[in-house]
Amino acid sequence: MADTTSKDVLANGADPKNVQDLTGFVQTLLQQMQDKFQQMSDQIITRIDDMGHRIDDLEKNIADLMTQAGVEDGRS
Repeated sequence: MADTTSKDVLANGADPKNVQDLTGFVQTLLQQMQDKFQQMSDQIITRIDDMGHRIDDLEKNIADLMTQAGVEDGRS
């Protein structure tokens, strides 16, 4: 007996058992995709936050070096 695909389910009058199986599969797949997307989004946000902190540190270090060198801050 061959596995049924969504085309088979639709072509064969949508057997309720097969439709339920397909629905469950699709729901599981969508949940897995949503979980993976959320995980990736969290990683991106964390990396952006880390980058922002590193930029702040660089700006502070540059300002300190400019002060030590006797250069005035040209920002308004």
